Amino acid sequence: MAKESIKAREVKRAKLVAKYAEKRKALKEAGNYAALAQLPKNSSAVRLHNRCKLTGRPKGYMRQFGISRITFREMASQGLIPGITKASW
Repeated sequence: MAKESIKAREVKRAKLVAKYAEKRKALKEAGNYAALAQLPKNSSAVRLHNRCKLTGRPKGYMRQFGISRITFREMASQGLIPGITKASW
């Protein structure tokens, strides 16, 4: 489980990206890279990292569900994800 501070940092970055998205787009189209460099570093979308919504795990992230592979497997085994069943033969 990731530390709460790490999860909070990612949420803060996501808010900054959303806040500056239009401004960054306009500056890029205008080719004004000097002004673009003056914006906060964390307002760039490349600095975001996908994390599991439940545990905060950064690796093994499944985009379709928004959770890590380990959490996905546990939830699928318990029948908590609609339409997903664990294979058995």
